[in-house]
Amino acid sequence: MASRKGSHQSRGNGDKYSVLLPTYNERENLPLIVWLLVKYFGESGYNYEIIVIDDGSPDGTLEVAEQLQRIYGEDKILLRPRAKKLGLGTAYIHGIKHATGNYVFIMDADLSHHPKFIPEFIEKQREGGYDLVSGTRYRGDGGVYGWDLRRKLISRGANYVTQVLLRPGASDLTGSFRLYKKEVLESLVERCVSKGYVFQMEMIVRARQGNYTIGEVPISFVDRVYGESKLGGNEIVSFLKGLLTLFATT
Repeated sequence: MASRKGSHQSRGNGDKYSVLLPTYNERENLPLIVWLLVKYFGESGYNYEIIVIDDGSPDGTLEVAEQLQRIYGEDKILLRPRAKKLGLGTAYIHGIKHATGNYVFIMDADLSHHPKFIPEFIEKQREGGYDLVSGTRYRGDGGVYGWDLRRKLISRGANYVTQVLLRPGASDLTGSFRLYKKEVLESLVERCVSKGYVFQMEMIVRARQGNYTIGEVPISFVDRVYGESKLGGNEIVSFLKGLLTLFATT
């Protein structure tokens, strides 16, 4: 392990990775996702920071984040809370302003995205010099675990319709585990107009429009361990509306 860590550090070239973690009612999940992030970044030797963007969670998520900051240090855990729930896109804009890394990871804080894949994202990006690397559930040995048939059909159906209409050049449009060059993420977020479930899809579509290069890493997606899924009927309707808007305007 020591030699592997050393080799990663020697290949670091001064790169730093900022992880944006938007949270809302994730007090049970946050300690474990942070521990895993610290573990895998530590083992691989990459320089990193974790930016927790809590949107006024009533369950005390921010208090848990403050405890984690005391454990791991203010240089590794940055708290950038907001007063209320304002949406994923604005959370990223808010987080980017405070990111000191030249690369930015976005991922869910609910343990559906396992930090063990982070070294693979970094290696993939470096191999091809990609502007962004997206985790995919639909290629290689990627997959989804813990979903019922309805959720799988919704996800597959949404992805299929999007592929047909938009031809985005990536296999997983609605996933939210990605690595961006910081300046690319800033550019894309500024151009995106969608909210909620459609936001991640628009990011990929805008990336294709801007001729940004996209790499993919197969990932295992595991349904959240604690808390309620945020995907409901309203989100599905919003997704379809957003898809049609993108089709009409891109």
